[in-house]
Amino acid sequence: MESSQHIISIVKGEENIAQMKKENNKIHPRDKQNETRNIIHSVKVGVSLVLVSLMYLLNPLFHQVGENAMWAIMTVIVIFEFSPGATLGKGLNRGMGTIVGGGLGCLAAFFAHNIIGGVGNSVIIGTVGTYFRLLPKVKQRYEYGVVTLMLTFNLVMMYGVRANEKVWEIARQRLLSIVMGFIVCICVSLFIFPLWASDELHHSTVSTFHDLANTIQGCLEENGILVSENESQLIAGFTLCNSVLNSKSKDELLANSARWEPWHGKFGFCYPWENYLKIGNVLRELATFVLAVGHSLQSSKQDMASLRQTHLEQFETCEAIGSRVAWALRELGDSMKQMKKCEDNKGSSILAKLKECREELSLVISTSKVAILENGQVLAISSLVFLLMKVVDKVEELVKEVEELGQIAAFPTNITIPLSS
Repeated sequence: MESSQHIISIVKGEENIAQMKKENNKIHPRDKQNETRNIIHSVKVGVSLVLVSLMYLLNPLFHQVGENAMWAIMTVIVIFEFSPGATLGKGLNRGMGTIVGGGLGCLAAFFAHNIIGGVGNSVIIGTVGTYFRLLPKVKQRYEYGVVTLMLTFNLVMMYGVRANEKVWEIARQRLLSIVMGFIVCICVSLFIFPLWASDELHHSTVSTFHDLANTIQGCLEENGILVSENESQLIAGFTLCNSVLNSKSKDELLANSARWEPWHGKFGFCYPWENYLKIGNVLRELATFVLAVGHSLQSSKQDMASLRQTHLEQFETCEAIGSRVAWALRELGDSMKQMKKCEDNKGSSILAKLKECREELSLVISTSKVAILENGQVLAISSLVFLLMKVVDKVEELVKEVEELGQIAAFPTNITIPLSS
């Protein structure tokens, strides 16, 4: 009898492993979207390279830029990015760096009558350029321009010392070829299937709200607390929280690219992308506490199971609070998705509902209810309540950040149906 039970358990375990492998081998919709984006980007880069190659093939263009046509090809390879904003920002940095560096290089070559003077100018420009390159604000948006300035200055100045009579013509041809490569990149990036960084940042922020809402609600459901058949869903939720925690650099890159983008869709000039970064920081802090809630339930699942049998009311309160928090996150996500202010037709705000959650959580670990519990059970329920308090705090902070974004971006008012009590 025991051997047959072992065989059944082994078979079930193998079936679960096979099912998990099958799920892992499925192509996620986001992976398909990324693959489509990669193909579009590759085609656009190829089209741009074909267009700038005409500078070699067409005689009128070749007579204007000469052998410096190679700089147009290098410009396309260097500055072409996924989004038009990133391409525009990098192209403007390269253009300004080339103009300023070329101008300074020509002046240095004109005034440098010997090698010592030329080296001295290079040291000064290199020192000043490197210093400004290391400044945080300059490094974030203009680092590439400063590097181009330093490179162009030294190339033009050193060549001008040896061949002063040709330096102006070389600078003109090089600048013209870079400008032509820049124009090709911008036109292709803007008018052929543009991949806007602002749209990606907006949609990823909205999806993070909904993903965290699903995770926190799933953690506090009955199957989540017992950690029985639904353990794979919890692991998926933990993986999602970890991906949110690692999204800071990506969000900053997208926000920096979005600042360069022209007016398109619902995003106007000077759209408050800095507020998206603030919201992203709070979402990462929230993901930390959601992750802690899940691991706390896993580590104390035996105490939680025994508590559920004897003190069902406390668990139902925690589950109800989890549902309300998830509802609040979805409302905030929908508010950002629709770019409308979140208000309900009874005038009770999300903050008021979160305040009720805080009061109910304080009653869960009241002295009269905790006194009859064992030490392990007290620790388990207290940890859960403490972490849920922190979750509520972060959601309240998110409400304020989203409201601030709505005021700065001039969101219109949206009337929604309130959460049923």
